[in-house]
Amino acid sequence: MKHSHTRKRHPPQRTHNAVVEKLLLAALLVVLAVFLGVSGCATAAIRPTRERFQAPREVRMNVTGYCNCRECCSWHYNWYGRPTFSTGPNKGRRKAIGVTASGTRARMGTVAADPTRYPMGTIVHVPGYGYGRVEDTGGAIKGDALDLWFPTHSRAIIWGRKTLTVRVWLPK
Repeated sequence: MKHSHTRKRHPPQRTHNAVVEKLLLAALLVVLAVFLGVSGCATAAIRPTRERFQAPREVRMNVTGYCNCRECCSWHYNWYGRPTFSTGPNKGRRKAIGVTASGTRARMGTVAADPTRYPMGTIVHVPGYGYGRVEDTGGAIKGDALDLWFPTHSRAIIWGRKTLTVRVWLPK
């Protein structure tokens, strides 16, 4: 009886340079994603003009983050499986998820504020977030406070609660 020796095949070895190139590319992509997420580039289209806004003023504000989730926006599913308001004057009524009080879809640059202090359309520049436009309100937002919209709950939590000097342009 012949013994046949089977030769184990090993996957081809990658060269050191190829591994280093892949690591550098991955690191570059991570840095780029973080920079684009933090730089406020998504809010670059929101800019105040002299014709439509008053001169800017700087206001010390309590700034928090929020997203579309139930925890941030006080909604729940009713027994039909439809999202409804949990509290307030609209309790039990259907809620459109991701739609602001002004009727726009929430996106980076959407800001919630007290409408008696900062009417809809007010432009703000928040350090570390960028430009935003007041398009939403919130039951807990009173006085000099802002709530910045984020696409995920984790990013809103990472932002946390900060006291910052914010530039504000009120509409004329």
